[in-house]
Amino acid sequence: MTAADSNTRIVRWALVAGAVAGLLAVMAGAFGAHGLRNLVSERGLEVFQTAVSYQMYHALILVVASLMPVLGLPRKLLAVACGFWLVGILLFSGSLYLLVLTGTHWLGPVTPVGGLCFMVGWALLAIAALKK
Repeated sequence: MTAADSNTRIVRWALVAGAVAGLLAVMAGAFGAHGLRNLVSERGLEVFQTAVSYQMYHALILVVASLMPVLGLPRKLLAVACGFWLVGILLFSGSLYLLVLTGTHWLGPVTPVGGLCFMVGWALLAIAALKK
């Protein structure tokens, strides 16, 4: 495998992950709006919507970041940032979805770890932009 192939894979996985995360965010949003309305409290719907919103924001940045190597930003640093955003989606949004859908409160401490992953991803993006 050449360096160009490796660089293309870095871009491709972030694009695919962003597209899938965006698709799932739309599906979760529709489910929350139509399927949960009579099943959970108003606060539960707010928490679910927060999970959907953060998932969509980070799905979009995954897609955008996959295109940033065209601007000359370091691919490997972008790939690490994308990894943190993807883990953030799983931990932050995933724990909130499970909290609302199952009432499992022990997942509460996982949510801030996901938020921290989001922050690390954004910090790495800033570093990548400064390294250009």
